[in-house]
Amino acid sequence: MSELVRYHTPLRLPERWLCLELCNRTVDWHASEQPTERLHGYRDLLAWGLEVGLLSGRLQARLLELAAAHTAKARQALRRLQELREVCYRIFAAAARHRAPAAADIAGLNRFLAHALSSAAVSATRAGFVWAWQQQPDLDWALWPVARSAADLLTSDELTRVGQCADDRGCGWLFVDSTRGAPRRWCSMKACGNRAKQRRHISREKLAKVGRP
Repeated sequence: MSELVRYHTPLRLPERWLCLELCNRTVDWHASEQPTERLHGYRDLLAWGLEVGLLSGRLQARLLELAAAHTAKARQALRRLQELREVCYRIFAAAARHRAPAAADIAGLNRFLAHALSSAAVSATRAGFVWAWQQQPDLDWALWPVARSAADLLTSDELTRVGQCADDRGCGWLFVDSTRGAPRRWCSMKACGNRAKQRRHISREKLAKVGRP
Protein backbone atom coordinates (compact mmCIF):
# COMPACT_ATOMS: atom_id res chain seq x y z
CA MET A 1 0.00 0.00 0.00
CA SER A 2 1.14 3.55 -0.70
CA GLU A 3 1.51 6.34 1.83
CA LEU A 4 -1.70 7.91 0.63
CA VAL A 5 -3.86 5.05 1.86
CA ARG A 6 -4.08 5.83 5.59
CA TYR A 7 -4.69 9.04 7.47
CA HIS A 8 -4.39 7.50 10.93
CA THR A 9 -1.08 9.05 11.96
CA PRO A 10 -1.38 11.81 14.60
CA LEU A 11 -2.31 15.08 12.91
CA ARG A 12 -1.22 18.52 14.07
CA LEU A 13 -4.66 20.05 14.54
CA PRO A 14 -4.93 22.67 17.31
CA GLU A 15 -8.70 22.84 16.78
CA ARG A 16 -8.86 19.02 16.59
CA TRP A 17 -11.02 18.90 13.44
CA LEU A 18 -9.42 18.86 9.99
CA CYS A 19 -12.34 20.68 8.34
CA LEU A 20 -11.97 23.60 10.79
CA GLU A 21 -8.20 23.72 10.32
CA LEU A 22 -8.69 24.04 6.57
CA CYS A 23 -11.18 26.91 7.04
CA ASN A 24 -8.94 28.69 9.54
CA ARG A 25 -5.45 28.28 8.13
CA THR A 26 -5.98 28.72 4.41
CA VAL A 27 -7.96 31.99 4.61
CA ASP A 28 -7.24 35.03 6.79
CA TRP A 29 -10.07 37.24 8.09
CA HIS A 30 -12.59 34.74 6.80
CA ALA A 31 -15.65 36.58 8.15
CA SER A 32 -14.62 39.98 6.79
CA GLU A 33 -15.82 41.62 3.59
CA GLN A 34 -12.44 40.91 2.00
CA PRO A 35 -11.08 37.53 3.13
CA THR A 36 -7.45 36.88 2.24
CA GLU A 37 -6.92 33.66 0.29
CA ARG A 38 -3.76 31.75 1.19
CA LEU A 39 -4.04 28.95 -1.37
CA HIS A 40 -2.75 30.63 -4.51
CA GLY A 41 -1.64 27.43 -6.18
CA TYR A 42 -1.49 23.68 -5.75
CA ARG A 43 1.92 23.96 -4.11
CA ASP A 44 0.30 25.99 -1.29
CA LEU A 45 -2.23 23.21 -0.71
CA LEU A 46 0.56 20.66 -0.42
CA ALA A 47 2.41 22.91 2.03
CA TRP A 48 -0.74 23.02 4.20
CA GLY A 49 -1.02 19.23 4.03
CA LEU A 50 2.57 18.88 5.18
CA GLU A 51 2.01 21.42 7.98
CA VAL A 52 -0.98 19.60 9.48
CA GLY A 53 0.55 16.16 9.04
CA LEU A 54 -1.57 14.75 6.21
CA LEU A 55 1.47 14.33 3.96
CA SER A 56 5.02 13.18 4.32
CA GLY A 57 7.76 15.05 2.51
CA ARG A 58 8.16 12.14 0.08
CA LEU A 59 4.46 12.07 -0.77
CA GLN A 60 4.43 15.85 -1.13
CA ALA A 61 7.20 15.53 -3.75
CA ARG A 62 5.27 12.85 -5.64
CA LEU A 63 2.14 14.99 -5.72
CA LEU A 64 4.16 18.00 -6.88
CA GLU A 65 5.36 15.94 -9.82
CA LEU A 66 1.79 14.84 -10.57
CA ALA A 67 0.54 18.44 -10.41
CA ALA A 68 3.34 19.62 -12.69
CA ALA A 69 2.43 16.97 -15.25
CA HIS A 70 -1.31 17.79 -15.08
CA THR A 71 -1.51 21.53 -14.39
CA ALA A 72 -5.13 21.99 -15.49
CA LYS A 73 -6.30 19.08 -13.34
CA ALA A 74 -4.31 20.44 -10.40
CA ARG A 75 -6.05 23.82 -10.71
CA GLN A 76 -9.42 22.08 -10.84
CA ALA A 77 -8.57 20.00 -7.76
CA LEU A 78 -7.57 23.15 -5.89
CA ARG A 79 -10.84 24.88 -6.85
CA ARG A 80 -12.84 21.86 -5.65
CA LEU A 81 -11.04 21.91 -2.32
CA GLN A 82 -11.65 25.65 -1.98
CA GLU A 83 -15.33 25.12 -2.76
CA LEU A 84 -15.56 22.40 -0.11
CA ARG A 85 -13.78 24.70 2.35
CA GLU A 86 -16.32 27.47 1.81
CA VAL A 87 -19.22 25.02 2.17
CA CYS A 88 -17.73 23.84 5.47
CA TYR A 89 -17.14 27.40 6.61
CA ARG A 90 -20.74 28.46 6.01
CA ILE A 91 -22.10 25.33 7.68
CA PHE A 92 -20.04 25.67 10.86
CA ALA A 93 -20.33 29.46 11.03
CA ALA A 94 -24.10 28.91 11.07
CA ALA A 95 -23.68 26.28 13.79
CA ALA A 96 -21.66 28.77 15.85
CA ARG A 97 -24.64 31.15 15.70
CA HIS A 98 -27.05 28.32 16.57
CA ARG A 99 -28.66 28.53 13.16
CA ALA A 100 -29.53 25.81 10.69
CA PRO A 101 -27.11 25.65 7.75
CA ALA A 102 -28.42 26.38 4.28
CA ALA A 103 -29.90 23.36 2.54
CA ALA A 104 -27.70 24.09 -0.49
CA ASP A 105 -24.57 23.84 1.66
CA ILE A 106 -25.62 20.49 3.13
CA ALA A 107 -26.35 19.26 -0.38
CA GLY A 108 -22.93 20.49 -1.47
CA LEU A 109 -21.21 18.71 1.39
CA ASN A 110 -23.08 15.51 0.54
CA ARG A 111 -21.83 15.69 -3.05
CA PHE A 112 -18.26 15.98 -1.85
CA LEU A 113 -18.85 13.25 0.72
CA ALA A 114 -20.19 10.86 -1.92
CA HIS A 115 -17.04 11.43 -3.96
CA ALA A 116 -14.88 10.90 -0.88
CA LEU A 117 -16.59 7.72 0.24
CA SER A 118 -16.27 6.24 -3.23
CA SER A 119 -12.51 6.26 -2.59
CA ALA A 120 -12.74 5.11 1.04
CA ALA A 121 -11.97 1.71 2.52
CA VAL A 122 -11.29 0.04 5.85
CA SER A 123 -7.68 -0.98 6.41
CA ALA A 124 -6.26 -3.35 9.01
CA THR A 125 -3.31 -2.27 11.16
CA ARG A 126 -1.56 -3.83 14.15
CA ALA A 127 -3.59 -1.56 16.42
CA GLY A 128 -6.93 -2.32 14.77
CA PHE A 129 -8.86 -0.98 11.81
CA VAL A 130 -8.68 2.53 10.36
CA TRP A 131 -10.22 4.49 7.53
CA ALA A 132 -8.14 4.35 4.37
CA TRP A 133 -8.26 5.76 0.85
CA GLN A 134 -7.38 4.64 -2.64
CA GLN A 135 -3.85 3.44 -3.09
CA GLN A 136 -2.60 5.68 -5.90
CA PRO A 137 -1.66 9.35 -5.35
CA ASP A 138 -4.51 11.57 -6.50
CA LEU A 139 -4.74 15.33 -6.89
CA ASP A 140 -7.93 15.28 -4.80
CA TRP A 141 -6.06 13.75 -1.84
CA ALA A 142 -7.19 16.49 0.59
CA LEU A 143 -10.85 16.50 -0.38
CA TRP A 144 -11.61 13.06 1.04
CA PRO A 145 -10.49 13.44 4.67
CA VAL A 146 -11.83 17.01 4.87
CA ALA A 147 -15.28 15.95 3.68
CA ARG A 148 -15.33 13.06 6.13
CA SER A 149 -14.12 15.33 8.95
CA ALA A 150 -17.00 17.76 8.26
CA ALA A 151 -19.55 14.94 8.24
CA ASP A 152 -18.13 13.51 11.46
CA LEU A 153 -18.28 16.90 13.21
CA LEU A 154 -21.82 17.55 11.99
CA THR A 155 -23.01 14.24 13.41
CA SER A 156 -21.05 14.47 16.68
CA ASP A 157 -22.00 15.80 20.12
CA GLU A 158 -19.33 18.47 19.64
CA LEU A 159 -21.42 20.32 17.06
CA THR A 160 -23.14 22.25 19.86
CA ARG A 161 -19.71 23.45 21.03
CA VAL A 162 -18.69 24.98 17.70
CA GLY A 163 -17.90 28.67 18.16
CA GLN A 164 -16.48 31.56 16.19
CA CYS A 165 -14.02 34.26 17.18
CA ALA A 166 -15.91 37.29 18.56
CA ASP A 167 -13.54 39.79 16.94
CA ASP A 168 -15.66 42.47 15.25
CA ARG A 169 -13.22 43.01 12.39
CA GLY A 170 -14.00 39.69 10.74
CA CYS A 171 -11.42 37.21 12.02
CA GLY A 172 -13.97 34.42 11.67
CA TRP A 173 -11.82 31.67 13.25
CA LEU A 174 -13.85 28.55 14.01
CA PHE A 175 -13.25 26.31 17.02
CA VAL A 176 -14.78 23.66 19.23
CA ASP A 177 -15.06 25.11 22.74
CA SER A 178 -13.62 22.64 25.24
CA THR A 179 -13.32 25.17 28.09
CA ARG A 180 -15.14 24.88 31.39
CA GLY A 181 -16.76 27.78 33.12
CA ALA A 182 -16.23 30.91 31.01
CA PRO A 183 -16.96 30.11 27.36
CA ARG A 184 -14.26 30.63 24.79
CA ARG A 185 -14.72 33.81 22.74
CA TRP A 186 -11.53 34.28 20.76
CA CYS A 187 -9.36 32.47 18.24
CA SER A 188 -6.54 33.11 20.71
CA MET A 189 -6.02 35.36 23.70
CA LYS A 190 -2.63 36.26 22.19
CA ALA A 191 -4.28 37.52 19.00
CA CYS A 192 -7.86 38.82 18.85
CA GLY A 193 -8.38 38.44 22.60
CA ASN A 194 -5.41 40.66 23.35
CA ARG A 195 -6.46 43.25 20.77
CA ALA A 196 -9.94 43.39 22.31
CA LYS A 197 -8.41 43.82 25.75
CA GLN A 198 -6.27 46.70 24.48
CA ARG A 199 -9.28 48.38 22.83
CA ARG A 200 -11.26 48.16 26.07
CA HIS A 201 -8.33 49.66 27.98
CA ILE A 202 -8.03 52.57 25.53
CA SER A 203 -11.79 53.12 25.67
CA ARG A 204 -11.74 53.27 29.48
CA GLU A 205 -8.86 55.75 29.40
CA LYS A 206 -10.77 58.00 26.99
CA LEU A 207 -13.86 57.90 29.19
CA ALA A 208 -11.77 58.68 32.26
CA LYS A 209 -10.24 61.71 30.51
CA VAL A 210 -13.68 62.98 29.51
CA GLY A 211 -14.84 62.74 33.11
CA ARG A 212 -11.89 64.68 34.54
CA PRO A 213 -12.42 68.37 35.48
